[in-house]
Amino acid sequence: MRELSIKIKIADREYPMTVKADEEERIRKAGKLINERLKSYREKFGIDDKQDLLSMVAFDALIDRLSVEDNRQGADESVLNKIKSINHLISQSI
Repeated sequence: MRELSIKIKIADREYPMTVKADEEERIRKAGKLINERLKSYREKFGIDDKQDLLSMVAFDALIDRLSVEDNRQGADESVLNKIKSINHLISQSI
């Protein structure tokens, strides 16, 4: 897989990194979303301290991730229950 050297700017600071070509778009999008959240918090709460803003964005991102994991776990359990139900119906019809 081909690797690219790119720079991502977050909170007015550039971060050079080497990424796989197929991950470049996702990484650039992540950088853009971080900057959008920084701007949103700055405007919403009037906070200018970059460390505070970055901490809030990190906390918010972790909450989002935990929510996704909880939803995925619930969906996995639902699918497993449906499979068990289908297996039970199949075994009854044999």
